[in-house]
Amino acid sequence: MRTIAKVLGRSPNTISYELKRVPSGYRADYAHIYARTKLKKRRFQYRKMNKYKELRDYVVQGLKKGWNPHEIAGRMKYEGRRGSLSAVSIYDWILNDVRGIKYKKYLYMFRRRRRSHKKRGLHGRIQHMVSIHNRPCIKNKTHHWETDLVVSSRRGAGALSTSNEKISRYVVVDYVPDRSALSKQKTLERLTKEFHVKSITFDRGRENATHYKLNTKTYFCDPYSSSQRGANENQNKLLRRWFPKGTDFSKVSPLRLTEVVKMVNEKPRKVLGYRSATEVAKELGLFKRSYSQVS
Repeated sequence: MRTIAKVLGRSPNTISYELKRVPSGYRADYAHIYARTKLKKRRFQYRKMNKYKELRDYVVQGLKKGWNPHEIAGRMKYEGRRGSLSAVSIYDWILNDVRGIKYKKYLYMFRRRRRSHKKRGLHGRIQHMVSIHNRPCIKNKTHHWETDLVVSSRRGAGALSTSNEKISRYVVVDYVPDRSALSKQKTLERLTKEFHVKSITFDRGRENATHYKLNTKTYFCDPYSSSQRGANENQNKLLRRWFPKGTDFSKVSPLRLTEVVKMVNEKPRKVLGYRSATEVAKELGLFKRSYSQVS
């Protein structure tokens, strides 16, 4: 298989998958006919969107809520809807069909450029800091949170304190008027009162200096290691779809912030089996009060 892959310029895994697909004996001519037929049918699958209004409306509503085609297609199958589509078909409809191309603006097609970080001198150490390497294994364990700040533009004021639970991906967002440790502490104190919290993982920002005053275990990532809080960084990226860099959070209304956070928590997520973060959080008993009171 490795020799075949080298000749064809493909991965050995691709060859392996192709052979396993027909365990009774591989026939290249039959495989070619099957692939061409499947491709021909797939090209026109998106036409179902124009034929069935209910299907089209579901996709459009999902796009307007900030769902991507994979989340829309996955949610259709999760709900057992008739006439469901694949993510590729939805992309084809948006990019190739006259009726669908106007919804292209709802696709999140932009990617941030990664910038190299220059190490800066430490401006004082955070006291009582426990490294993430000393954190017990929390894989598949609930009620463990990560937190960060999403800052305003240079000329703006305030920031967003974002906290998410690792298993459910449920996110809680609060506006803070400044980046002080006291403001961050108050938001996390509210978090521990409204949700079950066993631990919180921080980055090394100075706004986390009073972490030891919280009534929960706290851990810190390594410097410049945002990947150690991967779920939280992903949530921040989702929020940036509605609040791009340069946003002055002091000018964002509390109502608008609540609407966006609700959309993020109600998105069907592939990692959750196309359930929403809110649905999983309720199943895990994340809330100390009823969900209606928290929302």
